[in-house]
Amino acid sequence: MRRLRYIASIAAAGAVALLVTNCLATAAESEQPRAKTALATGKTTKPAKSAAAAQAKKSTVALAAQAAVPKEHRLILQVNTNDAAAMNLTLNNATNVAQYYEKIGEPVKIEVVTFGPGLNMLRDDTSPVKARIETMALSTPEVSFKACGITRENMRKAEDKDIPIIPQAEIVPSGVVRVMQREEEGWSYVKP
Repeated sequence: MRRLRYIASIAAAGAVALLVTNCLATAAESEQPRAKTALATGKTTKPAKSAAAAQAKKSTVALAAQAAVPKEHRLILQVNTNDAAAMNLTLNNATNVAQYYEKIGEPVKIEVVTFGPGLNMLRDDTSPVKARIETMALSTPEVSFKACGITRENMRKAEDKDIPIIPQAEIVPSGVVRVMQREEEGWSYVKP
């Protein structure tokens, strides 16, 4: 349903841009005979006015296209503590944000990034929220989960065993670096 709304909003944006373009093209065509008549009669027109009109047309089309396409919202949620309450709060925040943008018909991407003790959230053998994440992965595809590779390797060494990660999560080289990269790309950052 979200994808359908998103596609409909893109189609509407295209229709608005097309409509504005056609209106401006019609207006430009109606001015061409006047310019030809002016040249035939010896009266001159002001080129600055034509250039200004052309720039106004371009600006109007660009603004109409921008206004019609909904902005994609992007959020990073960080988990760095081994606390079930903090993990559930993070999942609540992710669900609430996804539902909010679904209601208003705007796209959103949410990444839950775990590192340090927070990696336990995404460990297959220790996660207190494993079942909830499995359900969310099916019902809320806008939410993705990232596990810190450095933390995983450190836990493997400390525990002298493989650290299994839930299948809904993706391992990234560094959780902190992932947060930094996303912020540099313009993502909003929240630590619940």
